[in-house]
Amino acid sequence: MNAAPSAIPPGFDPKLAHVLTQYPTEFPVVSCRFDPKGRYVFCGMESSTIHRFSLADGKKVSFIGGHDSWVFSLAFSADGARFFSGGGDGQVTEWDTAADAPKPVRKIAAHQGWVRAMSVSSDGKILVTGGNDRAVRLWDVATGKPIRELSGHKNHVYSVSFHPNGKTLLSGDLLGAVNEWDLATGKLLGTFDAKALHTYEAGQAVDFGGVRGLCASSDGKLVAAGGLHKGTNPLGAVHEPLVLLFDAISRKQVKAQITEGITGGVIWRLCPVADGSVMGACGGSNGGLLFFWKADSEKPWHKFALPSLARDMDLHVDGLRVATAHHDKHVRITRLAAKAT
Repeated sequence: MNAAPSAIPPGFDPKLAHVLTQYPTEFPVVSCRFDPKGRYVFCGMESSTIHRFSLADGKKVSFIGGHDSWVFSLAFSADGARFFSGGGDGQVTEWDTAADAPKPVRKIAAHQGWVRAMSVSSDGKILVTGGNDRAVRLWDVATGKPIRELSGHKNHVYSVSFHPNGKTLLSGDLLGAVNEWDLATGKLLGTFDAKALHTYEAGQAVDFGGVRGLCASSDGKLVAAGGLHKGTNPLGAVHEPLVLLFDAISRKQVKAQITEGITGGVIWRLCPVADGSVMGACGGSNGGLLFFWKADSEKPWHKFALPSLARDMDLHVDGLRVATAHHDKHVRITRLAAKAT
């Protein structure tokens, strides 16, 4: 996850948000990320292909041959020179970010089942992956070799996020457990109870919900976990978005941040933004939305309606542009500021 800027960028105002541009794809989009240098937006789709779009001129380059499945997750090396893609085939593929005729640099058999989430540590040394096999795994970015497996989740791992302190890792699962791990030893330090984000529907015999979005505040004092609650019909998508806010030290919940009138939404990703708010990307039968919450409030202080159901989100290094992945076969760039004149 790109960290929020250390200072508020000139013009930053989510209430003036507008879609700046959009890039069409052949399939619904399930994942998106900016590269750390802010040159490109990448997207994974309901196909095995990854697209790279240049933010300067919109040029598209396709990355082919890395997967035999949908591409669910993307992560970059700290310098932006390489990136990693994770698929439903359990593979993690490494690529040259700026290649004009890209081919896989390396493939890693990372998980049994889907690779749901990935992130790279701030020092650029560790890649973390989480998947359907309930495992969290650490990999050496330079060599692709395994460092350690973290075992303890009882169901699919949906989200991973490095804490700003550089010493610990957060991982969230389908059952609403957020585990905090010591990176140096692999020891489980404790768990945040986010079970309000999980529902078991006995009639349909399914677990649904889970920790879909996960991040720490820029100062590391709070941890936010997002997903859904009030789930009464998983097959009918009847549920509402929810973010749970925790004290990072005590791991106690301090706030349940809700929405009103969104009866078919899920929080898919969370990111801190420049003014200290947490931004959440929501998608579902209510369409696509960006929500903004302050730490001391239960209700969002602003929401921005997107043109279509959103399934992922990322914040540009400039702190103003937001990429969103959409079911209508587009990646969109929204600017959290007034339109340029």
